[in-house]
Amino acid sequence: MSMNVKETDATEFEALVASGKTVVCDFWAAWCGPCRMLAPVLDKVAAQFKERAEFVKVNIDENGEIAEKYSVMSIPYVAVFRNGALKTQNIGYCPEDVLKEFLEKNI
Repeated sequence: MSMNVKETDATEFEALVASGKTVVCDFWAAWCGPCRMLAPVLDKVAAQFKERAEFVKVNIDENGEIAEKYSVMSIPYVAVFRNGALKTQNIGYCPEDVLKEFLEKNI
């Protein structure tokens, strides 16, 4: 279980995004190998950025409507939401340095 990335469902996620906070969401599924590889990397990076954004995970198998709403076609899919809207996303596994650079530019 992640210390820095909270598991959430579609309802909580939508409320968090609507709050206007900067939200980083990892769309994932239990059967996805790259998702499992990304989880500890995201947890580590989230600890470094936790003052700047909320970090959450949404299981697309349990929350298909949210994945559909944001056109998530491939996972892992890390999306940055700001002021209630999708700002940008990164699709696929990425190593820690690449993920940090992505977040540095986008949150």
